[in-house]
Amino acid sequence: MQPLPPERAKQMNPVVLAFVGDAAYTLLVRERLARESSSKTGELNRRASALVSAHGQSGALEHILPLLTEEEEDIYRRGRNAHKPTKSKNADVGEYVRSTGFEAVIGYLYLTGDLARIEELFFS
Repeated sequence: MQPLPPERAKQMNPVVLAFVGDAAYTLLVRERLARESSSKTGELNRRASALVSAHGQSGALEHILPLLTEEEEDIYRRGRNAHKPTKSKNADVGEYVRSTGFEAVIGYLYLTGDLARIEELFFS
């Protein structure tokens, strides 16, 4: 798949960026767990679910916020502040809005083809 130019990705609705970011982050977490563990799938799924939940993403966000560029911070804020069509069933409102911002950053980086930056921020 061809990466999007950053200017195009910045114009996308932040909830759409979060939609892509949720899927990309889930895949990357699952891949990382599969590579680094000899656990059975049930355990891998439990660990992945904890990491990709709104609660897990909100916690991870605290570690990476100081590392975000100005551009990434802007995308995070847009995602955090965007009107979401759904509500989280398993997270409080604060965690849910932070996780949406988190996912928007991942979606932006994924769509622009900057997987190295995702790795640097979220998996180092």
